[in-house]
Amino acid sequence: MKKGIIISLVLLFISITINAQVWKTIKKAAEETVEEIIDDNVTNELTEEEVAKALKEALTIGIEKGVTRVSKPDGYFLDPEIKIPLPKEAKQVEDKLRMLGQDKTVDDAIESLNRAAEDAASGAKDLFVNAIKEMTLSDVMNILNGNEDAATRFLETHTRTQLVEKFKPIIKVSLDKVNATKYWNTVFGNYNKLPFVSKVNPDLDDYVTNKAIDGLFVQIAKEEKEIRENPVARVTDLLKKVFGL
Repeated sequence: MKKGIIISLVLLFISITINAQVWKTIKKAAEETVEEIIDDNVTNELTEEEVAKALKEALTIGIEKGVTRVSKPDGYFLDPEIKIPLPKEAKQVEDKLRMLGQDKTVDDAIESLNRAAEDAASGAKDLFVNAIKEMTLSDVMNILNGNEDAATRFLETHTRTQLVEKFKPIIKVSLDKVNATKYWNTVFGNYNKLPFVSKVNPDLDDYVTNKAIDGLFVQIAKEEKEIRENPVARVTDLLKKVFGL
């Protein structure tokens, strides 16, 4: 009914001055245009539940992709944005040992830190997914209307402490598994034996845990941005419906 009224009004203004062939062409175009408008309006009539479900779906997909990416071999080590270096307070340790020709010792230590992060990263997925399930409708709407990394920042705020607590034991096991603890002790043991230097020995477990989590959030932010901006990344009908507005 509404469609017929709209089409009639559109055609009324142009019917006086056109010939039959042009009339048919315009009539067809008008009907198609109005049909598109109505279809779009139907598509845009999303319920709050659909919006919430779509956002949670998008975040879950992004997390799965992000965690999978960083937990693969070289996921941290060959990504300059999240690669874990020796801590800043150990910069003088690295410089001094390299001056003394111990490049391999330092390089092995750095690689082992990243291998430990890669090995442990998959253990974070369940923590993220649980946080997503607990999102309120208010959380969802703030994220949907927020910045391109609003969801990632929400997850960081609501999971960081829990991630550190649960991730640290996983990291500790991974550090031992890839001999990172051994390399770390070698680096700082060699340095601390040098004369006239201040002893340095940062907390290995704490440092790698936090750097590994930082890297996870960097990767998840990338996935979130991709879903918001790239239609190809919206792999379900519901995501296309919500993020394709």
